[in-house]
Amino acid sequence: MDTIRTVIADDHALVRAGIRALLEGLDGITVVAEAGDGRAALGLVQTHRPDILLADIAMPLMNGLELAASVTRTSPSTRVIILSMHSSEEYANRALQAGAVGYLLKDAGLAELELAVRAVARGETYLSPAVSKHVIADYLQRTAGTHPRIGPLTPRQQEILRLIAEGETTKSIARRLGISVKTVETHRAQVMDRLDIRDIAGLVRYAIRIGLIGSED
Repeated sequence: MDTIRTVIADDHALVRAGIRALLEGLDGITVVAEAGDGRAALGLVQTHRPDILLADIAMPLMNGLELAASVTRTSPSTRVIILSMHSSEEYANRALQAGAVGYLLKDAGLAELELAVRAVARGETYLSPAVSKHVIADYLQRTAGTHPRIGPLTPRQQEILRLIAEGETTKSIARRLGISVKTVETHRAQVMDRLDIRDIAGLVRYAIRIGLIGSED
């Protein structure tokens, strides 16, 4: 497996040092640069073209959301994980809308940090479990009393949607259903297009809303 190259952006030197030490203790992950503000981080991304940018949501000169939007435009191969102390749906949604594909709470442990980095490097979206719970709870509260029916999805698409919502990876879905990874990706893209949903958190909320999975799954 190729080494996952990362850049760390946080305005606290001790935080950067801690994250760097954790990442460099993991196999196949290296830190190529670090920055103390968003503008410097953007320059480092443009210079190094890393696989992953870990960016604090609150930084001087350019905050993490602005940085994510700029990186998405100028270095689309770099996938952004926002680091934050906020577990509310609002912050997570703003990060995803800005172009980030990961939202990791700063109190996460090493195991979750590794899980987030590797998942995002595989092309998946990662939300800290506490954030996912808030997203789901808020959505269920807003849709309380409604019982929508399943939309215009084929049985196979419904099955893949359920597995995605249960946290299965693309590869595990392919193995489980006996189809290729490319076929799973095609089905997932079609599901997103039909439902007009562009992120995994949205698919989870939809799957709960239509009863494919329970809120405790």
